[in-house]
Amino acid sequence: MASRFRRFGVTAAGIAIGAALSTYALQSRDGPHYQVQMEEMQRIRRKRTLPPRSEQIRALQSGEEYDVLIIGGGATGAGCALDSVTRGLKTALVEADDFASGTSSRSTKLIHGGVRYLQKAILGLDIEQYRMVKEALHERASMLRSAPHLTRPLPIMLPVYTWWQIPYFWVGIKAYDFVAGDRNVKSSYYLSRDDALELFPMLRGDKLRGAIVYYDGQQDDARMCLAIALTAARHGASITNHVEVLELLKKKDEATGKNVVCGAKVRDNISKKEWTIKAKCVINATGPFTDAIRQMDNPTVKQICCPSSGVHIVLPGYYSPQQMGLLDPDTSDGRVIFFLPWLNGTIAGTTDSPCDVTRSPTPTEDEIQFILSEIKNYLNKDVDVRRGDVLSAWSGIRPLVSDPNKDDTQSLARNHIVHVSDSQLVTIAGGKWTTYRAMAEHTLDAAIKACNLKPERGCVTDGLWIEGAQGWTPTMYIRLVQDLGLEVEVAKHLAISYGDRAFAVAKLATLTGKRWPIIGKKLHPEFPYIDAEVRYGIREYACTCVDMISRRLRLSFLNVQAAIEALPQIADIMAEELKWSKEEKENQIKSCEHFLQTQMGHQANRSLKDKVPINLSKEEVNMYVKRFETIDKEKKGYVSITDIKRAMKSFGDTEVSGEELHGILKEIDTNMNGQVELEEYLQMMSAIKSGFVSHSRFAAVAEQEEIRKEQERLKKQITIERSGAFTSPRK
Repeated sequence: MASRFRRFGVTAAGIAIGAALSTYALQSRDGPHYQVQMEEMQRIRRKRTLPPRSEQIRALQSGEEYDVLIIGGGATGAGCALDSVTRGLKTALVEADDFASGTSSRSTKLIHGGVRYLQKAILGLDIEQYRMVKEALHERASMLRSAPHLTRPLPIMLPVYTWWQIPYFWVGIKAYDFVAGDRNVKSSYYLSRDDALELFPMLRGDKLRGAIVYYDGQQDDARMCLAIALTAARHGASITNHVEVLELLKKKDEATGKNVVCGAKVRDNISKKEWTIKAKCVINATGPFTDAIRQMDNPTVKQICCPSSGVHIVLPGYYSPQQMGLLDPDTSDGRVIFFLPWLNGTIAGTTDSPCDVTRSPTPTEDEIQFILSEIKNYLNKDVDVRRGDVLSAWSGIRPLVSDPNKDDTQSLARNHIVHVSDSQLVTIAGGKWTTYRAMAEHTLDAAIKACNLKPERGCVTDGLWIEGAQGWTPTMYIRLVQDLGLEVEVAKHLAISYGDRAFAVAKLATLTGKRWPIIGKKLHPEFPYIDAEVRYGIREYACTCVDMISRRLRLSFLNVQAAIEALPQIADIMAEELKWSKEEKENQIKSCEHFLQTQMGHQANRSLKDKVPINLSKEEVNMYVKRFETIDKEKKGYVSITDIKRAMKSFGDTEVSGEELHGILKEIDTNMNGQVELEEYLQMMSAIKSGFVSHSRFAAVAEQEEIRKEQERLKKQITIERSGAFTSPRK
């Protein structure tokens, strides 16, 4: 107990230090220089409409020398491109996969300073941690200002189950507010037990003493990264995805006699063409792949990144209130668990464990089960946390900077470093999403100095509006409803995803043929995504079905099963727009299905389902056998695609595609032999009963077919009765 109060005392003392330091920080930020910078920023205007990808490729192939070539299209790389081009430098960016395809689309979706880092800074008197939090809190405010359509303040509740922790946590959170200063989102506050349960009714109430609520920001991370990259393109940067760096080019510097990096040899992974891009400065902003690019420069270089895997899962929206998140700071192994509402779902995570660098990180069943087990500790007994409620799961690789004085990744701060090699390769490593803009500013400052670049102006990105922000208002969606005839839910979605570009998206929408809504055919009945977004997504440089379904639309991150169901329609629209052959379209669908199975957690769910013992009662087995035999009319002992198609056609679903039929079959065909045996069906129904699987389309087809058969039987029986066949003869 004494040690606890000592920690409380140190924390309280830390407030005074934090307040003084934050006051100094605010004065330096808000001085005359900052005001001049804001005025300069307002004079910067977008130079052009968004060029198509083909035009961007031609610009990169022109042979002209760029001032800056950036490798990597994640948050940091896109931020560097925007910073560079708005300083007046001729800028290029290449990304081997898609914008935000790695870590930048797989985050916790928070824009935060780092509450736990501030705690470490105060308790450990660590000035570096403190500076990192101070910088992140400033950047949090900048992001909320720059992209109000893609970001929002989010209250996060910290439940307290021990009385002495109430003042301890309250002091710590108030220190967080103090460090943020006048850039604080909203002030934190204390809640009584009853008030906490009213705001978060799913919370476990026994032994609850109260709660502390503080504010951070939340974002749509993939669309934020894309918007930053598109803003850079509008300002004149040549950016393109699916262009991979094969090797770095070097030449001898006449002044120093050293070999310096002067560009890169690249390959377009769509067309397979190769060419070289010349540049005065090359910036390595590749996140987890930082060391791979550094080794292109110098094969003997020491590695500086310590990759760490963070797994998140998505649960149905009813698991959390729509306007309140939750933080558990004391999990069974010391890691922090967040529980956050996001796009009408609930994100839970994250794990934190060392991993290997890979382009296709995959969530494991053990990591998913860890998150589920921790969730159960703070939700009440009425909320049955089921494995089948996991709608999607993903793993993101955090590019943490290694510290030789610390052994485990939990004690690694997300500080970033900027390193310039002997050959003038500029590397930006570490950091976190929230500080992407500051990281880009520091990187360009170093690049300008190292490579003797001549910018027209200094950094102007602090508060610069990004794509969609300038004309956006919180009520803009009403105009979409009134002027264009969109469904309200769809209009709200377009407004927060595209900002003032929502009208350009809506104009591509097709007529529904209904009285209301007039336009906007949904890609899936449970989500607000519409056909026009696929067409517009191609204008945003989407090249593959994976690009579209995971980053232009966020469907794969919200519900992997819904993504599988919407995939055929998405592929049809993309094939029409991009002039795909039938073979290319099929390859795209297969590649996307593999992505959903492996990287979005569908395979983990399937493998678990196969291990579930059949625990059905005799009555249940008899019922499911009867349903199975209803579809298997020919008594073959298995159900084929033809049987499924016939069953679906019998109850009116005549437009079902071949891809959808195969999808229904594959979700239950565990031995992958192209047919469903009775045992596989019983295994699926047992998994649904146990809560390991939430639903099955095949099970729904079987149930509907049984209902239809029963209705036909009753109809025949009534017809015979009306004919008088069963009436007794008159006496």
